[in-house]
Amino acid sequence: MDIESIMYKNPIKEESWKTVLTLAYQSLGVVYGDLSTSPLFVYKSTFAEDIQHSDTNEEIYGVLSFVFWTLTLVPLFKYVFIVLRADDNGEGGTFALYSLLCRHARVSLLPDTQLADEDLIEYTSDGYSVPVNKNNVGSGLKKLLEKHRFLKKVLLVLALIGTCMVIGDGVLSPAISVFSAVSGLELSMSKEHHRSMELPVACIILLLLFSLQHYGTHRVGFIFAPVVLIWLLSIGAIGLYNIFHWNPHVYEALSPYYMFKFLKKTQMGGWKSLGGILLCITGSEAMYADLGHFSQLSIQIAFTFLVYPSLILAYMGQAAYLSQHHNLNSDYQIGFYVSVPVQLRWPVLVIAILQAVVGSQAIITGTFSIIKQCSSLGCFPKVKIVHTSSKIHGQIYIPEINWTLMLLCLAITIGFRDTKRMGNAAGLAVITVMLMTTCLMSLVIILCWHKSVLLAICFLVFFGSIEALYFCASLIKFLEGAWVPIALSFIFLVVMYVWHYGTVKKYEFDVQNKVSINWLLGLGPSLGIVRVKGIGLVHTELVSGIPSIFSHFVTNLPAFHEILIFLCVKSVPVPHVRPEERFLVGRVGPKEYRIYRCIARYGYRDFHKDDVEFERDLFCSIAEFIRSETPKYELGQSHFQEDTKMTVVGTSSASVDCVRMSEEENDDHDGNHDHDGNHQNEWSSELMEVAKKSQKKVKKRVRFVLPDSPQVNLDAREELHELTEAKEAGMAFIMGNCYVRAKSGSSWIKRVVINYGYDFLRRNSRGPSYALNIPHASTLEVAMIYHV
Repeated sequence: MDIESIMYKNPIKEESWKTVLTLAYQSLGVVYGDLSTSPLFVYKSTFAEDIQHSDTNEEIYGVLSFVFWTLTLVPLFKYVFIVLRADDNGEGGTFALYSLLCRHARVSLLPDTQLADEDLIEYTSDGYSVPVNKNNVGSGLKKLLEKHRFLKKVLLVLALIGTCMVIGDGVLSPAISVFSAVSGLELSMSKEHHRSMELPVACIILLLLFSLQHYGTHRVGFIFAPVVLIWLLSIGAIGLYNIFHWNPHVYEALSPYYMFKFLKKTQMGGWKSLGGILLCITGSEAMYADLGHFSQLSIQIAFTFLVYPSLILAYMGQAAYLSQHHNLNSDYQIGFYVSVPVQLRWPVLVIAILQAVVGSQAIITGTFSIIKQCSSLGCFPKVKIVHTSSKIHGQIYIPEINWTLMLLCLAITIGFRDTKRMGNAAGLAVITVMLMTTCLMSLVIILCWHKSVLLAICFLVFFGSIEALYFCASLIKFLEGAWVPIALSFIFLVVMYVWHYGTVKKYEFDVQNKVSINWLLGLGPSLGIVRVKGIGLVHTELVSGIPSIFSHFVTNLPAFHEILIFLCVKSVPVPHVRPEERFLVGRVGPKEYRIYRCIARYGYRDFHKDDVEFERDLFCSIAEFIRSETPKYELGQSHFQEDTKMTVVGTSSASVDCVRMSEEENDDHDGNHDHDGNHQNEWSSELMEVAKKSQKKVKKRVRFVLPDSPQVNLDAREELHELTEAKEAGMAFIMGNCYVRAKSGSSWIKRVVINYGYDFLRRNSRGPSYALNIPHASTLEVAMIYHV
């Protein structure tokens, strides 16, 4: 087994126990911060107004029973034991489930899918590729989904709703976590003084939290993990103390009998209070969404052996205290801090504030991850994605999203100033994401795991009924704060769907208006224009055919480079594409035309390389294609077909069999001249290494050299020589700048969506990632108007 294969195997199988435990420790600071913060506000939100505890313990025991079984069934059984197993080659989240379904059934709405993508190793290396009986119900369900486009849209909308609610949770969870932690100041100062301090302190903490995000998950995880560890041990120890000191018989409340007794006594008030109890599982989805940052085993170990026992002891301890203090009113005295021994309140308050910051980190990290997936799969405008770790590619930071979340979070905090309404809003966002996950997961059980339909129905009914119960209880409080996640999700859903719709329509226009190969053949090898030295790189979304921007360009400017490359950078519904499968390379037209098509494939979790490295890999892949090509392209034009077979060519490091790179020093005064003495731009004639600022006199340049090799035939050597000379002459990038407009006769909705919505998003989104650092002098934009 080669080194690259080992690198790209599922990390869970290759990790040592030391690595697993290290990741489990880091996951405390990133994954479980939000879930561990819940004891601060669950009882306070539950007993706020809907129910009042009487002189008996029935209400307290009922709430504790609901909390225990909810924590046990949803985070432990559903996520840790079941959903985490549905990883997409180590990645998690709502879109990971959607990606799995797209690979095991043709339900993807991505327009540039190819059969060659299904040959990727990651397509069949997820462990779910088991032969299926074509006559079973699962096969019938698969055919039904593939046949009806409406059902494909329903699946996409489900994934988008889940994604939008995760973003909404990313706004609400930091607000309620920090605000609840700061509310502990009320026990040590007057109520008037506390009200004047609570909001400014909470806002300052939130500002600091979002300012730390650019340091990355790796650094933040190690900084925050000790805080969560101390917090979990503290609330577990305090809970254990309260159990033995106040009510050792509180364990009786773990019986499900008390849940029915609670609902029977409290009736409608108890039903509404489920929205507060729901908050005990906020952050559970982060275990799955952040799977790409860690590993399945590390997350399972951390939750099962530390997080879950500590939370159960904390909730039992609070219930034990409340069961012996029936005179507390429904205000702040029901909160977490009142059950903490007086001597420990200040230290616990400090830890709680730090923990609230950590809790917010979990959902922010998950938001970054899921938006990256959406953007890669064409469901979110292109944004700047910063990879904060060179070792773990799943750890990212998105500046635009970070500051947007910060502004919305501050607006919610300043606007509500109330834990109850924040809790109502956060609860609805959390339970909606879980419902979407349950629906998609039931399909994964049938289509990907190839289990019986009965098992999928049992999963859907069992967990779906629990989550539907909480969803209805949260929806009742629509006017009391629950409208916020619905409004936020609706805005993000509109943005995502408009972007996806516009992207699909733009691609369909490209396909319908692509230039026929016969037009190219009719021009002859010179294309009827002047062929100048160098390489022309035409960016296109098409995976076949000649883009209309090329004909538009040569019609208005009859000159082009001697080497022409149509480049398509596309995303495929897998998390990673292995380096040896990165490029698909083929010819456009006969061999003497020197026109190539190159498709660079990336997974939705892949790191997009910078322009220098990408340009080098692109050049080497075409050189390798020429070297390994069979003589079938020697046929004349009449035998050439519209779509030739593409060849899979991997990325190269420093050399391939036919081309190698050499470094040489050159002085500043002669670095801009070629062998003929012609003045050339230095950036385009050679690939410069990034030198230190102090090294100004001596620079190194990287040149591509064609070695003597008897394994390369004469025609291939001649073509490689031309390619190398063209590379030395320089490379120009031709980008399409397309203005999309709704065609005449379109409905007013389509005109609004395309002419205003999609156009606004397109103008404010980023271009192709590989082109971000290309010098402006080498870039040429060809403007066209698309009437879709």
